[in-house]
Amino acid sequence: MTAHIQTDPRSNLIGSAWMIAAMALFALEDALLKGASAVLPIWQILLLFGVGGSFIFSVVAVLRGTPLFHPDVLSRPMKVRVLFEILGRLFYVLAITLTPLSAATVILQATPLVVVAGAALFFGEMVGWRRWSAILIGLIGVVIIIQPTGDSFSVLSILAVLGMLGFAGRDLASRAAPATLGTEVLGFYGFLCIIVAGLAYRFWEGAPMAPLDLHTSLHVGGAILMGTAAYASLMKAMRTGEVSAVTPFRYSRLLFGVALGVVMFGERLDQTMWIGSALIVASGLYILWRGRRA
Repeated sequence: MTAHIQTDPRSNLIGSAWMIAAMALFALEDALLKGASAVLPIWQILLLFGVGGSFIFSVVAVLRGTPLFHPDVLSRPMKVRVLFEILGRLFYVLAITLTPLSAATVILQATPLVVVAGAALFFGEMVGWRRWSAILIGLIGVVIIIQPTGDSFSVLSILAVLGMLGFAGRDLASRAAPATLGTEVLGFYGFLCIIVAGLAYRFWEGAPMAPLDLHTSLHVGGAILMGTAAYASLMKAMRTGEVSAVTPFRYSRLLFGVALGVVMFGERLDQTMWIGSALIVASGLYILWRGRRA
């Protein structure tokens, strides 16, 4: 029997509220991880975050009677998903810890543009010239933000782009993942990937493990709770109202991320940031609107 998703206005309103909550929680997760990076090496942050998140999702799976070890976990789409999850998580955490949180958050908003392009290229989905044009404009917004030819260009700004591409690849692989794997299973293996990313980056970073004081422990523990709650809220949003109605509220993460960057870390937004943000968000919303009409 197929689950019926309500599409009345009240369900769309509730779903949108869940989406906004998820984006606020994700932004708080980013800010807490960035705060912890002032004390802990990046590999240790990744390791602790991965261990905490995978533990929470494993407990949820056990309580729901969901087996974590299913033959479909070894399917090709899941292997691809694991690879992109590791790349996305590693480079995005590097981005939020080594570059301004606001800039990394804005670049992340280009993920849906890359997902639509990837769906057309790899899954044969129909994308007309209007949406291709919107994708191009959104990517131009990313280029404007990182300013590859400007005097203020930093190679570190590429980290957010690589993280964004990793998340886009993960989302595309998730579309092809077996339907037998539920949210808690995908979440469990997603956080296991963060552990792998942390252990791999340890050899590159070469920093020793730092002691955990109460303040830093609260940062990491809070990030774990925010991350898992955000993931659950996101799934709740996508299953409550119409996808086309709740998905645009993903861009509220930009507002939360920028606000936290300004308030907590004293970041400043210049004109290029505003222009690039506007192009990315406008392109994403236009693609959603065209997709709904189609």
